[in-house]
Amino acid sequence: MGFKAALSRPFAALIVRGTDKWKRNAVAAQQKTLAGLISSAKNTAFGKDHRFDAITTYEDFKKQVPVRDYEDLRPYIDRVVNGEADVLWKGKPLYFAKTSGTTSGVKYIPLSKESMPEHVKAARNALLTYIHETGNASFVDGKMIFLQGSPVLTKKNGINVGRLSGIVAHLVPAYLQKNRMPSYETNCIEDWEQKVDAIVAETIQEDMRLISGIPPWVQMYFDKLQEQSGGKKIKDVFKNFSLFVYGGVNYEPYRAKIEASIGKKIDSIETYPASEGFIAYQDSQHDKSLLLLVNAGIFYEFIPADEFYNDDPVRLSLGEVELEKNYALILNTNAGLWGYSIGDTVKFVSKDPYKIMVTGRIKHFISAFGEHVIGEEVEHALLTVANEEGVGITEFTVAPQVETPAGELPYHEWFIEFSTPPADLTAFSKKVDEALQKKNIYYFDLIEGKILQPLIIRSLKKDAFVDFMRTQGKLGGQNKVPRLSNDRKIADVLSSFTN
Repeated sequence: MGFKAALSRPFAALIVRGTDKWKRNAVAAQQKTLAGLISSAKNTAFGKDHRFDAITTYEDFKKQVPVRDYEDLRPYIDRVVNGEADVLWKGKPLYFAKTSGTTSGVKYIPLSKESMPEHVKAARNALLTYIHETGNASFVDGKMIFLQGSPVLTKKNGINVGRLSGIVAHLVPAYLQKNRMPSYETNCIEDWEQKVDAIVAETIQEDMRLISGIPPWVQMYFDKLQEQSGGKKIKDVFKNFSLFVYGGVNYEPYRAKIEASIGKKIDSIETYPASEGFIAYQDSQHDKSLLLLVNAGIFYEFIPADEFYNDDPVRLSLGEVELEKNYALILNTNAGLWGYSIGDTVKFVSKDPYKIMVTGRIKHFISAFGEHVIGEEVEHALLTVANEEGVGITEFTVAPQVETPAGELPYHEWFIEFSTPPADLTAFSKKVDEALQKKNIYYFDLIEGKILQPLIIRSLKKDAFVDFMRTQGKLGGQNKVPRLSNDRKIADVLSSFTN
């Protein structure tokens, strides 16, 4: 065992002891977090507008602070982006995490000097918790790869702007820098295919022991490794590879293929990071649920998912939640997000400690590759082009197609019933794809980086959706076909209704 691995074990034990303290007192930790957030922000523009000086209880807080999404909070965020201090949080942010928006196109999520260390600490503690539970610290002595976005940052009114993963790349602890791959220069490559080729060239001869990334990105890396190694399994390329860390999308659709590529089952850790905050991580190899981080600068609220769109939905604190119930997740953070709907839904599978499973999005969406494409975006892209081209749309739905023939990139598959079809379906598809890229920067990045190929439209027969609903026993009434699905349950049936 190397020096780093030996040193990591007592450090892991220390971290787990600290974690156990707040795990046992989670509700109290949340109450303390809320009080601290209100105290820190009471002199900000938001704090003054919402009478933070008069808030002493959670009930007071709910009366003063409404639930908002990014667009609702945008008037304040725009002030921050324009360089104003003390708006949502004291001072100015250290960074803006640039993410995809809905109507806005781009969102700038503030990261403060208080919130940024929590991202790094949570990622570190996920690994240390694993070491403490399993005793496996050998990966610390080898190379680790983090497949992530470019670390190149731009500036907006003096504040650094980048993707969250690219920002975090600048904050990797010094004791891991020598172990970390790929090189900074390779990480800066924007074209994903070129980047993967460069990563393979850099790593194929290295002692890779930990690999981290979004599952489909990792699968592409594995495919390239196998090509370059003459078809070897990953376990034979990297003989000491022992830990896979992932997040961002549901791993299950990719699990079988990734394990087949590796050639054996290995331990894995699921994490739940978001630009808005690091929310949870898997803390046991015997349990797939995620430990909610209640002591990390975030005060959580929960709205029953079936009440989310009510005029006055129930808002619950941690101590009020029930097991196995679907909740929309609301965040209040030490970067100045208040009553912020992140768009995810979760359910609790344990309250001792508080552990969650991510169940989906409050709205229909596609995020098979981390693109976070939502209904408003596909509707805007399709209908804008259709109106320009004089094309009539009866109904449509969109789903990801992950299982493609060898050598063919995955794509979004659109099933459209036209009332007035386009003269040239290929040209129409191209315009819709370009319109979607303009609305969603993640989707743009995936197309530009050759992770996805442009969308493909399947033209459906007349009355296809009516016939489909009839087969499902859902014809009439208020039953609707979702415009977006993150699986192929609908798409696979609709395939039999194509022209």
